[in-house]
Amino acid sequence: MSKEYRYGIGVMSGTSLDGIDLAWCSFEQTASGWRHQIERACTVPYEPAFRKKLSRATSLTALEYAQLDVDLGKLIAQHINRRLDSGIKPDFIASHGHTVFHQPEKGLTTQIGSGAVIAAHTGITTVCDFRTVDVALGGQGAPLVPAGDELLFGQYGACLNLGGFSNISFRQGGTRVAFDTAPCNMALNHLASKVGQSYDHNGAMARAGKIIPGLLEELDRLQYYRLPAPKSLGKEWFETTFLPLLQKHEASNTIPDLLHTTTLHIARQIAATIPAGTETLLATGGGALNGFLIEALRKEWSGSITIPDSQTVKFKEALIFAFLGMLRLQGEKNCMKSVTGAKCDNCGGAVYFV
Repeated sequence: MSKEYRYGIGVMSGTSLDGIDLAWCSFEQTASGWRHQIERACTVPYEPAFRKKLSRATSLTALEYAQLDVDLGKLIAQHINRRLDSGIKPDFIASHGHTVFHQPEKGLTTQIGSGAVIAAHTGITTVCDFRTVDVALGGQGAPLVPAGDELLFGQYGACLNLGGFSNISFRQGGTRVAFDTAPCNMALNHLASKVGQSYDHNGAMARAGKIIPGLLEELDRLQYYRLPAPKSLGKEWFETTFLPLLQKHEASNTIPDLLHTTTLHIARQIAATIPAGTETLLATGGGALNGFLIEALRKEWSGSITIPDSQTVKFKEALIFAFLGMLRLQGEKNCMKSVTGAKCDNCGGAVYFV
């Protein structure tokens, strides 16, 4: 394409249902690589009623599901329009959307938050639906962030994102390897909700608990952890495989003990995936602000863990989706077969011009 796309808004709605992340980002390609900057960013929490709708999305009728797709697109557009500067119009919006179904073994992945609606209501070119081409090519459609890790954060030995699920990426054998390591905030937030909290602030409840040996053993034995990469996790797996183990132990143990044990499990699974010889790890995502989780990881792994500035911690995923959207608009590959297992590298994303 003849037009240069350098200034965009990255939009992310994670599986933990915290809200909509919006990041105004700029990119510049130099002789030494890509420079990037998060100019400003914010998280817009979901209203309780809308969060409930999203949490029930897998059980909606087809019509209700289609309406929620439109409604989320309108909500995203509304929040972007409220924050647009009168004199500055971004070149594009890149919206990950909200994942509802992710079953790549069936050739299926869906993210709602209509890109057509976002484009129509903002008047800004919008890229969305990043995963479906990769899944159609036989890939996992996830994780997608490693393409950004490679080009924007390649100075680190490994990059760890602690979101609804934890995922890691690193170079091995000359290629970028990445996969989901375990549930993270999805599991921790679920447990915190049992005592009326949206999340366990700084891991305080988990720190006050103690290990439930039987639960830890059962979690560590889950088959997923023994599968080779590429591999990815979805909400369905969490609900049918992971959650029943928590529920099995819920009646006879306290929430702090369940949080403590689950946090240790997450740290153990992450540490087990970091390749030998790795010296530096960049940790971002909401879980990087969980002090007890980071302490547990430092006990499991002896390398250097870097937690960057708060904007990068909170909005790295939105930044990278803005970057992937820019690559899509320029016709460049933004999804790596070495990560997803697809037949080939590909340029994913549906584009809506207005």
